[in-house]
This record gives sequence, structure tokens and C-alpha cells, in this order.
Amino acid sequence: MRDRYFRYLEKLRHRGIQSTIMLAFSVISISIMLIFGVALYVRFSALSRQEIVQSTQKLMEQTRESLEDYLNSMRQISDAAYYNVIKESDFSSQERSFQRGLNLLYEAHKEKLQSIAVYNEYGSLLAAEPVASQKEDPDVTKQDWYRQAMDEMENMHFSTPHIQNLFDDGTFRYNWVISLSRAVELTVGGDSQPGVLLVDMDYSAISRMLNRINTLNNGQYFYLCDGDGEIIYHQQQIPISDGLRRENNLAAASYKDGVYEEVFEGERRKVLVNTISYTGWKLVGVIPYSMFTHGMADIRYFIVILILMMAMMLVVVNRIVSTRISRPILKLNHSVTEYEAGKKPQIYIGGSQEIRHLGYSIQNSYEKIEGLMKKIVWEQNERRKSELDALQSQINPHFLYNALDSIIWMIEAQRNDEAAYMLSQLAKFFRISLSKGRTVISVKDELQHARSYMNIQKIRCRNSFIVTFDVDPAAEACCTVKLILQPILENAINYGVRDMDGDGEIEIRGRLADGEVVLAVRDNGIGIPEEEAKLLLTDSTRVHKQGSGVGLLNVNNRIQILFGKEYGLRIESEPDVGTTVYICMPAVPYTEENRKLLEQGHMFDREEIIHQAKENGYEE
Repeated sequence: MRDRYFRYLEKLRHRGIQSTIMLAFSVISISIMLIFGVALYVRFSALSRQEIVQSTQKLMEQTRESLEDYLNSMRQISDAAYYNVIKESDFSSQERSFQRGLNLLYEAHKEKLQSIAVYNEYGSLLAAEPVASQKEDPDVTKQDWYRQAMDEMENMHFSTPHIQNLFDDGTFRYNWVISLSRAVELTVGGDSQPGVLLVDMDYSAISRMLNRINTLNNGQYFYLCDGDGEIIYHQQQIPISDGLRRENNLAAASYKDGVYEEVFEGERRKVLVNTISYTGWKLVGVIPYSMFTHGMADIRYFIVILILMMAMMLVVVNRIVSTRISRPILKLNHSVTEYEAGKKPQIYIGGSQEIRHLGYSIQNSYEKIEGLMKKIVWEQNERRKSELDALQSQINPHFLYNALDSIIWMIEAQRNDEAAYMLSQLAKFFRISLSKGRTVISVKDELQHARSYMNIQKIRCRNSFIVTFDVDPAAEACCTVKLILQPILENAINYGVRDMDGDGEIEIRGRLADGEVVLAVRDNGIGIPEEEAKLLLTDSTRVHKQGSGVGLLNVNNRIQILFGKEYGLRIESEPDVGTTVYICMPAVPYTEENRKLLEQGHMFDREEIIHQAKENGYEE
């Protein structure tokens, strides 16, 4: 048990408070760093998304302004053609002047225009620039730009991109245009009649504007649609028109200006919408979330490197702090461990005020505990001595009276030799009984005491029984409690062989076995019933009708007080066969030092017994 306790202390010492403190600090530090890193990443991620959205908004705002400037210039061309040419001319009388005005206007803006044309209310071409022949049978009244102009005369109307299909310039080229149409009042022969002014803008100008902002390869793109969701420009316009790709343009057309979250075809993305003035067109910017995560890769690396550097710094700081805190505690623990191991060093007192106070408290506690332990040991020894003395004092002096009566009777009968022998045996008996007040004697002396007692009893009983001794010399050299054989022998005489008319036999044997001294007293008397034999060592209320009155319970108690509860008496008996009483004691070699230790209450363990047996030159 003691070794297990010290091994446990050694494990605790190796693990130590320093490791515990450092581990606790490290866990807290790592937790704080992780929280800090996650918070920093979330903050940077939010700022990065915000920055991307804001930069996209700025780019879209610039593009919107460019588109509005371009469309506004188209409106101005349309206004110039209407107010400066059409309203100022009578087509029937001023056709040449009318044509010249359109030509001047076209030549001034031909890099932006594809054509300018004027139609009457029946869809007939009145004038056009550049001069070109109209294609055969183009029914303009069925075209959207014409119908919109005639249905809503007060507004200008912008069409979606389409191939210009009105004029044949002989080059067989197909030009994409956006038509700006409006209703006008024509003067023909002094009469006013409705007509339509058509300005076909070159679509490539708008395409170039949007191509300039669709140059990123990170998934972000921009497209242009009208208020009904019809796509005006898209970098994937041909696959979309062929049905190979889809776009969420109908939903975007319903959005107001702003930033929206949407999931389209399983992809999460942000959608930014700007409305183009005068037209109702929507400039739409699409930012997939993959762009945000891709842009955060560098930030993630930066945060990881920052956390690693902080972790390295915290390891050093944790080491220093834990060492400063734990060093005095470890010194205090080391001194306490050595004290408990029996070295009894000075308890360490140092470190902070709390640890010094703890050291003073432990030292005072150990001093008080040591004093209390000494007092308890002294009190236990005194109690043991008192118990032994009390049990030993129970020996009935009637044996002395009977022996003296027998000696007087022998003297009166002139049997002086027998009286002298009996007196010498009685002297030996009481010399060992007294033993200078000692409780522990050698087995050899106890056997001599038993021989003297049996010699006296044989004379008193007129040799009505036989006594034999067979004891191993190694057993005789061990310690025992005095006066343990006499009560057993007295019971063997009184309850076993007294009435056997010379056939009684009493044998005393002694052996050393398995670290124990075993003495056995056997008689061939009438025996004891099994139920009564069980009570001999447990029932203290039994009345002794004969003998010393001490009983086997007294002997058993005295052995256990001195040597421990695992030792004592064991009884084997069978009616009409006999009784054997075994005395078991530890094989403690009899020396003056061992005698004093036993009388002071020391309990010998098995290792001590084996060690002393080897030192005294005999084995078990």
C-alpha cells in the first residue's frame, strides 16, 4: 500500500502543476486565438464582400452614365431632326431642303448612327440618310418600333437589338442596330399629318461599352435588358438565344435599383441592378459567391500565419508564466513528498504570499500531527500493557495454595525429597511467571515454565498421566507472550486426562513453519463436542468450574493484542478421541531489541520476520 501511494505521488509529480497550468493556458490561448481568427476572417470576409460590391456598383454607375450619355446624344439627334428639319420644312415643296437637313445631321453623327428615316402614317418612306434604296416590300407598320411610336405619340421608344432590314446599300452587310422611334407631325402641302421619325443607332457602340466591363475571369459579369426582361446585351447572348444557356433576366427586370441575394440554378450569387434613364433598361451585374471565397484565399493564409506566430509567442509566454507560478509549488510539493517518505526535511517556504502561508500551515500541521501521533502511540502502548496486565492478573492463585498444601502434606509425611523437588519446581515456575515484569519472553522460557508446572501437577496427581515435549530448537529461539501454555495444560488435565487412571497422555509440540511459530498441546482425553469447542474462543460469559479460571479466551486475546488479529488459538477436538489446541504466533527471533519493540506495540510484518530469520542463521 505504501509503495502504491508513493508511485501515485511520483505520477502526480511527473504530470505536475506546471504542465497543468501550461495546458490550461494553452487551451485558453488557443481558444482565444481561434475565436479571434474566426472573428477576423468573418470581418475581413464581410469587408471584402462589401468592397467587391461597392467597386462593382461604382463600375456599373460609370457604365450607366456612359450609356445614358450615349442614349441622350441619340435623343438629341432625334430632337434636332424633328425640330430643326421636319418642323421647319414642307415636304411637298422643300423636299431637297428636307433631304439636305437630314444629310447634314447624319454626316455630323455618322460614327454613332446607322441611318435616319422618316415615314408617313401609311408606312411609306419619305426620306432617308444615307441615301439608299428601301428593300422590296418592307411593311414597317407591322414592326414594333413603328407601332410603339404610333400608339404612344408623346414618348420616344428604344427597341431591342435587331438586324437593320429596311435599306439595301449594295454591300450585303447585316448591321445590328437599336431603333429610336417617335411620332412626328409632317407638313405636306401646308397640311399637317402624322409620321414616324426613325433613328437607327449602331449597336456596336453599346456592345463595346459593356464588353469593356466584362473582362474579368472570376465569374463576375454584366448584362443589359429592357423593362420586360428582353436581353439587349449579354456576353453569352447567342447560347441564350439558342436555348443552350439560361439567364434570370425576367426576375432582374422586376427588381428595383439595389443589391439582391438570389440562388439561380443551384448557384448562390449577388445581383446588382441599375436602371438606365429615358429607356427603362436594366443594367444587371452578377457576382457569384465563389468570387468572394476566391478573393479570401490570401486573407485565410494571412490569418493562419498570424495565428501560428501568435501561438509560438504564447507558448513561450505560457512556459515562462507557468514556470514562475509552479516553481514554488513544486518545491513545496517536493519537500512534502520527502517528509511523507520519512526523510523529514524542512518544509519549503517561499514564492508568493499565499504559497508561503500554505508552507507555514503545512509545517505547523505536520508538527501537530507528529505530536499527536506520538501521543496516540504512547496511549496505545499503555492501553496494550494495561490489557495484558489485566488479562495476566486473572491467573487464579489457587494453584499456589494447592501447591503449598501439597508441600506441607509431604513434609508432615516425612517425604522431604519430594517436598524439596516440588519447592524447586515451584521456584522455577514463579521465577518465569514474574520475569522481572516483562510480558514477552522466549519460547524456551515458556516451555521451561510449562515443564515446571507439569512436574508439580504430576506429583499432585500421583503421575496419573504422561507428558512429552517435542519442540524444534529454532522455534524455541522466538518470542512469545508469557503464561500461554499453563492455562491450556491446566484445561488438558482438568477436562481431559484427570480421570483416565494413568492412561492420559499430554504432548507439547513446537514447529517453525511459513514464518510462524506453531505450538500444539494435544491430549487423548474425552474431547469436546463441536458446538462447545466453537464457544471456547468467543463466549466470555462461560463459568469455569475447574482450573485456573483464565480460560482459552484469555490466552487468545493476549496473543492477538501483542501480535495482531491474524494470530491466536485454533482448537480441534473429537469426543472420545482427544483435543488439540494450536498456538500460532509470528516467528520473531527473541532479542532484547525485538522484546522491547513488541512490548512497545510494534507489529512485525512478514518481510521483517524473513529478514531477521536469515540474519539469525535459520530458514523457515
